[in-house]
Amino acid sequence: MNFNQIAALVVLVAVVGVLIHGKIRSEVAALAAAASLMLLGVIRPVEVQEAFASPAIIALACLFIIAYAIELSGLLGLLIRQATKLCARLGSLGLWIVMVLCGAGSAFLNNTPIVVLAAPVVKDVATSLGLSPKRFLIPLSYITIMGGSCTLIGTSTNLLVNDMARNAGQPVFGVFEITPVGLVVAAAGGLYLFLFGGRLLAHSQDGEEAPSSKTTNQTGDGTLGDAKMFTMKTPFQPRKAAISLGVFMVVILSAAVGVTSIAAAAFAGAVLLILLKIISPEEAYAGLRPEVLLLIAGMVVVGLSIEVTGLAAAGTAKLIDFIRPFGPLVALAILYGVTLFATEILSNAAVAVLITPVAVALAESLGVAPRPFLIAVMMAASAAFATPFGYQTNVLVFQVGNYKYLDFVRVGVPLNLVTWAAGVIAIPIFFPF
Repeated sequence: MNFNQIAALVVLVAVVGVLIHGKIRSEVAALAAAASLMLLGVIRPVEVQEAFASPAIIALACLFIIAYAIELSGLLGLLIRQATKLCARLGSLGLWIVMVLCGAGSAFLNNTPIVVLAAPVVKDVATSLGLSPKRFLIPLSYITIMGGSCTLIGTSTNLLVNDMARNAGQPVFGVFEITPVGLVVAAAGGLYLFLFGGRLLAHSQDGEEAPSSKTTNQTGDGTLGDAKMFTMKTPFQPRKAAISLGVFMVVILSAAVGVTSIAAAAFAGAVLLILLKIISPEEAYAGLRPEVLLLIAGMVVVGLSIEVTGLAAAGTAKLIDFIRPFGPLVALAILYGVTLFATEILSNAAVAVLITPVAVALAESLGVAPRPFLIAVMMAASAAFATPFGYQTNVLVFQVGNYKYLDFVRVGVPLNLVTWAAGVIAIPIFFPF
C-alpha cells in the first residue's frame, strides 16, 4: 500500500469510528475527514469543490427550500389534521389509513416534519379510542421511512446514490423509476406492521425516560435535536399553499418527463418561490438544513478518496472473488444485507457513499446490469429499523411514545428481514440482470 492508500484508509476508519461513537456531530466528523484528506494531498481541492457542488447537493438544498415553503404555508399541518378527523371514526383502521397517507407524503416531502406533526395527533386519537399509542408510533416512523424510498427525491439517500452512480458512468435515475420496487417493499413492510407490528408493541411496558431533546447526534436524514423546531404553528395560507404546491408539482413533473434534471428544476423552483415572495430569503436559509448537506458533501469526499487511491478497486476485487461463484441473485442479496447492517450503525449518507461504487463494480464484474444493485443500495441504505437512533423519525417517536430500546429491536429486526426478502424478490422482476 502506498501513502495515499494508507492515509485514506486511516481517515475512513477514523470517521466511521466517530460516527459509531456518536459524541461528535456527524457533519463535523465528515468535514474534518475531508479537510484531513485534502491537507494530506490524497484529494485535490478541485475534487473537494466538485463534491460540494454536486447535483445531489444542489437538488437537496433546493428541495428543502420548496418543502419548507409548503410547510410554512400551513398546508402540511392542515392535511394531517383533516385526514385524522376523517379517519378517527374508523377506529384503529383509521389510524393506519393516516399512517399510509403520511407514508405517501414522505415519497415527496421530508418525513421529519410529517412525523413531528402527525405523531402527537396519532397519540391523542389512539388514547381517545382506548388504544395504546405504542401500537402506532413506531409503525408511523417506519412507514414514512419506507415511503421516502419510493421515489428518487423521497430521501437524500436516493439522490446521493444517483449522483454517485452518475459519477461512475451510469445513466441517472428517473424520479419514479424506482417506484415499483419501493412500493413492493413498502407494501410488504406495511403488511407486516399491520398484522404483527402493532401486536408486538401493544403489550410493551412504559419505557425508560426519553432522551434529552438536546441530543445532537446525526442520524438518517437529519440531526437529532429539539423536535419543537419542526412544530411551528402556522395558520393555513391558501395562496402560499397553492403556489408552493404548484411549483413543487411542476418541478417533479419536469424532471419526471425528462425536460430537465431534478437539480435544475428544483433550483429554478426554489428561486421562483423567493421571487414570488412565497418564502423570504431568510426563511429559505432556515429551511436549507446545512447539517445534512455538509454531511453528504464531506462523506462524498471520503468516498472519493477510497476510489481515487485504488482502495475501492482492491476491496471490491476481493468481494467479487468471494461472491462471483454464487451468481448475481445471491450477490444482490448479500449486497442488500451488508447495506442493511451498515445503515444501522452509520448515517445513510456514509453508507451510500461507501457502497455505491462497490455495487457498480460488483455488477460489472458479474457481467450484469448495475441498475438492480444500485436500487438495492437505495432501498437498504434508508432501512434503519432496528434501533431508535438509526433515523431521525425513530428518535422522535421514541420520545413521544416513551419506548424502550428493545421495542425497536423487537419490531425492527423482523421488518428488516421482511423488506430484505421483498427487495431481493422485486428488484430482478422490475430490473432484470
